[in-house]
Amino acid sequence: MHFSETIRTLVTAFALDKANEGIWVCAVVFGSYAAWLDWRTRRIPNWLTVSGLGLGIIVNSIFGRWHGAKTSLEGAGLALVILLPLVLLRGLGAGDWKLMGAIGGLVGWRPMLFVLLLSFLASGAMAIVQMIAMRRVKQTLWNTLVLAKGLATFGLRGNLAEISLDNPTLLKVPFGAAVGAAVVTGFVLTHWTR
Repeated sequence: MHFSETIRTLVTAFALDKANEGIWVCAVVFGSYAAWLDWRTRRIPNWLTVSGLGLGIIVNSIFGRWHGAKTSLEGAGLALVILLPLVLLRGLGAGDWKLMGAIGGLVGWRPMLFVLLLSFLASGAMAIVQMIAMRRVKQTLWNTLVLAKGLATFGLRGNLAEISLDNPTLLKVPFGAAVGAAVVTGFVLTHWTR
């Protein structure tokens, strides 16, 4: 299977080609602004995430009526449920969590899963570059293992305070920037495979 066939299969599986172009444009603009803001300030404000979710519900309702509103709410809800354990363990910030909910509200649940997967890959790549540049590979890998153990045991075992976002000595990656890059990539793949 060629690379382009693999991409087409992924795009079809996540129903990216069925999303309305106007909705994707809104998602790209919203995601790009959130990425820039997170990169610059390391914060994603509530006014942005709440307005993004509202925009998603409105735009989807316009294009898809009741079904569009339902798709928007499903996308937002699924994003929030999937990422909630990471937020509770303080491995992901609440702004990042709400941003992904807003993206889910814009594009729906299937495209949101694709964007989330790309976001994890992009933030992982940024983390690898950062930990190599700062020469903290061993400590970062250990912290990742501790976080995975915390997820597996629902945070009941292990000292998670040392690896939480609240620890100022840890390396942190702006997840919002990864989400923005993932939304743009999803848009490009949607239009590239047509």
